Amino acid sequence: MALDFDSARLPDPALRAEHHAWRATLRRFVDAEIMPFVDDWDEAGTVPDALWPKAADIGLLQMGYPEEFGGIREGVDIWHMNIVAEEMARTSLGGLGSSLLVHGIGLPPLVNFGAPELQAAVIPRVLSGERHISLAVTEPSGGSDVARLKTRARREGDHYVVSGSKTFISGGMRADWFTTAVRTGGEGSRGLSVLLIPADLPGVSRTPLSRKQGWWCSDTATIHFDEVRVPVANLIGPENAGFLVIMANFNNERMAMSVGMEAFARVCLEEAVNWARQRETFGKRLADHQVIRHKIAQMKQRISATQAWIQLCSRQIHEGSAQPGDIALLKVQASETLEFCAREAMQVLGGAGYIRGNRVERIYREVRVNAIGGGSEEILRDLAARQFGL
Repeated sequence: MALDFDSARLPDPALRAEHHAWRATLRRFVDAEIMPFVDDWDEAGTVPDALWPKAADIGLLQMGYPEEFGGIREGVDIWHMNIVAEEMARTSLGGLGSSLLVHGIGLPPLVNFGAPELQAAVIPRVLSGERHISLAVTEPSGGSDVARLKTRARREGDHYVVSGSKTFISGGMRADWFTTAVRTGGEGSRGLSVLLIPADLPGVSRTPLSRKQGWWCSDTATIHFDEVRVPVANLIGPENAGFLVIMANFNNERMAMSVGMEAFARVCLEEAVNWARQRETFGKRLADHQVIRHKIAQMKQRISATQAWIQLCSRQIHEGSAQPGDIALLKVQASETLEFCAREAMQVLGGAGYIRGNRVERIYREVRVNAIGGGSEEILRDLAARQFGL
């Protein structure tokens, strides 16, 4: 049996017929609406607006969200979401998920903590692909240290007046709303709140961050707030309790990134195997050289270990016993596996892997954003250590 993207996936007893049906539906969509355009979108630095309503047509945007807002939650579990991350990664277009599915980090705070009127006004329009929402937390002065963010919101009657800036905001240029972490109280985590800030309010401006090492097609921006008057009704959760609102979604983001990174690693494996089978050096196939076979074996070894960890964390999430420390270290494991497999695949492909338009070339230059985004390896190791009582 050929070692490819699908055959390199470990059997998972948790997957049922409905999961396989969802993968088949999603794969047909990806093959028809995304795969033929991957290189063009990457070079153009954008994903076309028309993709969002198409994704909504098959239920991709709505997956996991409440039915009362047009979502699809009944019967949806962590394995459905894992399949989304896998199939998006199969394209090799790393910035795709952070554009098309960026509402996965921008919308949950509103779904879980927002006022009903605010939810009704925003959520259905995002899930239909008509409008867009982004999460605005990271600032120029700091990233993972959320408790020390500086963007300030002072209360004036029925409004908060917001001043400050956010950077590295995925979907920031396209967003109609920003789920924004602001400081409404004193220093530290207990002084934070979350506001839903419409992008068209006076005083909101944005600067594109288009010259990036990877994720070229991803819309990334710096957002500026200059005395922006935001209605108090746009507060998400209680005032000065925003730290918990923000942190509640990090496990989901890290899990999705972990699954995606493992799938990217499998793409690298598939490309390396295909090349090794057809390329000849010194009178025989690359695959007949022991050193190349060992590279491929080591790639599969690390991929399988990461998959086993994903299965463990998925079961814990499904059972309601998720361990933040395990998920944090899973993301580290996945980013290290991706980095190893991208490097080794590059070595196997040689010059062919260095040319743009090659899936390994694209994945190789996007390793670092995966290792940093959603919590860097260093931050997550320390988080895990604290979770384990050290």
